[in-house]
Amino acid sequence: MSSKLSFEIPPIRLGLYAVLTIFAFILMCISAARLHFTTGVGFYDPIVAELLFTALITISWSIFVVLAMFKRFEFGFVTTFLGEIVALAILWLFWLVGAAVASSIWGDLSFCQQLSQCRLLTAMLAFAWLGWITLTALLVVTVLFSIANSALWQPLHGRWDPRISMYSSTTRV
Repeated sequence: MSSKLSFEIPPIRLGLYAVLTIFAFILMCISAARLHFTTGVGFYDPIVAELLFTALITISWSIFVVLAMFKRFEFGFVTTFLGEIVALAILWLFWLVGAAVASSIWGDLSFCQQLSQCRLLTAMLAFAWLGWITLTALLVVTVLFSIANSALWQPLHGRWDPRISMYSSTTRV
C-alpha cells in the first residue's frame, strides 16, 4: 500500500470551475452594462474595465481547463498542476485587486438602492467577491491535491496513468 494520499478530486474541481465560470459570466455582463452606462456620460470607472477583463480571462481559462480535464490534454507546463496553480494565482490576484479597489471606491451603497445603477454596482461588488472566494477555494483544493499526490508536474486532468501518459517521466509495468 502506498503512503501517498490518493483520491479523486476532478468532480470537485469541475464543480468549482463551473461555479467560477457562472460568476465570471455574470460579472462580465454587469461590467459591460456599467461600461455602457458610463459611455458618453462624462465619467469612467477604470476598475470596471479591469473587472471585465478579469471576467473574460477567467471564462477563457475555465473553459480551457474543463476541456483539458475531459479531453486529457497534455501540452507541457500549461497543462500541469503547477501551470494551473500559477494561472489560478494570477487570476486570484486580478480578482482580489478588482474586488478590493471596487469596494474601496463604492464602499457602502445601501443609501442609494432605489437607483438602478447603485443596484448594479452592488451586484458587481457581490459577484467580484463571490468569484474571488470561489477562486480561492479552487486554488486551495488544487494545491492540496497536487501536494498530497506529488503531482505538481503531472497533467492537470488529475486522472493520469503513468504507463500511457505522454507527459510522465515514470513508467510502470
